[in-house]
Amino acid sequence: MVAADPVVAAQELPDFPADVALYRSAYRNWVGEITADGLWACAPEDGEQAVAVVNWAWRHGWTVRARGSSHGWSPLTVPDGTASDARVLLVDTATRLTGLALESASSVRAGTGVTLEALLTFLEEHGLGVTAAPAPGDLTLGGALAIDAHGTAVPAEDERPPAGHTYGSLSNLVLSLTAVVWDEDSSTYVLRTFRRDEADCAALLTHLGRALVIEVVLRVGANTNLRCVSRVDIPAGELFAAPGEDGRTFASFLAESGRVEAIWFAFTEFPWLKVWSVSPTRPLTSRHVTSPYNYPFSDNVPTLVADLAGRMVSDAAWYLAPVLGNAQYDTAALGLVTTLSADIWGPSKNTLLYLKPTTLRVTANGYAVVTTRDQVQRVVAEFTAYYRERLTEYAARGRFPVNGTVEIRVTGLDDPADVESEGARAPLLSALRPSEEHPEWDTAVWLDVLTLPGTPYAEMFLREIERFLLDTYDGGHALTRVEWSKGWAYTDEAVWSDEEVLGTVVPTSFGESVWGQAAGTLDRLDPHRVFANAFLDRLFR
Repeated sequence: MVAADPVVAAQELPDFPADVALYRSAYRNWVGEITADGLWACAPEDGEQAVAVVNWAWRHGWTVRARGSSHGWSPLTVPDGTASDARVLLVDTATRLTGLALESASSVRAGTGVTLEALLTFLEEHGLGVTAAPAPGDLTLGGALAIDAHGTAVPAEDERPPAGHTYGSLSNLVLSLTAVVWDEDSSTYVLRTFRRDEADCAALLTHLGRALVIEVVLRVGANTNLRCVSRVDIPAGELFAAPGEDGRTFASFLAESGRVEAIWFAFTEFPWLKVWSVSPTRPLTSRHVTSPYNYPFSDNVPTLVADLAGRMVSDAAWYLAPVLGNAQYDTAALGLVTTLSADIWGPSKNTLLYLKPTTLRVTANGYAVVTTRDQVQRVVAEFTAYYRERLTEYAARGRFPVNGTVEIRVTGLDDPADVESEGARAPLLSALRPSEEHPEWDTAVWLDVLTLPGTPYAEMFLREIERFLLDTYDGGHALTRVEWSKGWAYTDEAVWSDEEVLGTVVPTSFGESVWGQAAGTLDRLDPHRVFANAFLDRLFR
C-alpha cells in the first residue's frame, strides 16, 4: 500500500477525510477474470472513519465497495470493465478492521476484516470453535458473511447438535451486527447495531455487497477435535451410485460421520473423498496435526500439473484435459501417502482449513440443491450421471470444457434456533434459508464444477449443467439456488449474463415476498445506492 500523492488526491477526491489512509489500488478477483486498475482505495481504522468515508462518497457521487481478500469469482464487488477513473472507492477492511474479543463465554466480537484463519485461531485459544468453515483461511469474515459462506456438515446419525454451533452457513452464527446505514432523521449515514431478532438484520446477514458491515458478534460453542480420513480407492460409480445400491456410497459416509466432501478430477474414475468425524481423542492410526493446511501437494502446484496447465492455456492444448485430470489424481493419491495426511486429527481448525492461495486457480460455478436428508444420494447420483454423460459427449466431439474438478459438499440449513437467541430470524438471502413451502427440507447439496479460465466451450457446458439443475430441482422434491460467490446465470458465451436467471429464477428461488423484503430493506438502508454497482443493479432491479 503506497500513500496517494496529496495534491492529486485533493484534486480528484476533494474534502476527503484527512485522517483516513488513501491510495491507488488494483482490484483482482480470485482467478483474475475480473480486474480493475488504479481505483482509489482507503483503509478506515474504525467504524467512525468508515462512516466519514461513506458520507463523503454520498455527497460527492461516488460508490463504496468493501474489499477483503478478493477471494471470489462473481462481480458482487467490482464488475469487469470498471474503468480506472470510475467513481468507485474500495474500502479495504482487512487492513485495520480486524479486532477480536470475547463478548461472553459463548460469543465473540469480530471486525469484518479479520480472516477466518485468525478468527478460528483466536477461538481455538479460548477452547471455542465452529462446526464447519470454508476451506480457505484467507477469506475475510465480512466477505464470508456477505455471501453465506459454508463448510460441509450435517449431523451424523445419533449426533446431537452441540450448543452454539450450526450446520448452516456462517451467517447463521450472527447474534448482532454493526453496519453503516442511512438515518432519515439526521439525513446522513450513521453506524447502527442490529440484533438478530430485528427484521432489518435478516437482510444484512447475507447482503451480497449491498451494505457495509463493520463488526459482528458471533455465537460460538465448545471446540472439538476432528479426524479427517481421505480415500482415493472408491470408484465414482460406487460412491455416486443411484439410491438403494449397496456399497460405499456418499450417503453411507454421510450417515456415519455427517461431514463429507468429494473432489472428482475430470476424466478420472476415483474421487478424492474426505470424511471428517468428531473424535475427542486421537485414533491410533491418525497423525496429530497442530496447524492447518495439511495437503501441501494441493496448496503448492506440482511441476507436472503446472506445466500441463500452462501448456493448455498458452498453446490452446485443451485436449490435454484428461492428462491433467489424471495427473492431479496421481498427485493427490501419492501426496496423501508421502505427507502422511490420509488420516489426520486435531483441533477443528487444523482439519477444516486446507486451501492456501498458492493452489491452482480455476474458475468455478456453484449451486445449492435444497432438499431432504434422505434425497442426498439421489441428487448426487443424478447430477454426477448427467455431468459424466455430457463430458463424455463433448470429448467425443473433441471438446474438453472441464479440466478441473467436481466438488460436492452437504450442509444443513440456516435454522435460526441454532444461535439460541429469542426471536432470531433466518438470513433472507442465504441459499440455506429454510423454505416456508417445504418445512421438511433440512439439507443442501452443494455442487461445483471447476475449470481453468478461458477454457473453450466452458460456458456452454456450464449452461447445460445449470439448466439441468434448475429443471430437475425446480421446487418439487428439491430446489436449486445459486452459490453467490461462484459462477451462475450462464449463456453459451458468458457467465452472470442470462437475464432470465438474473431477473426471474434467482428471486423466485427465495420466494417473491422474501426477495422483495430483502431488496426493499437494503434500498431503505442505502437509498442513495452508495453500496451498489452495475451488476447488483441488474440483480436487484
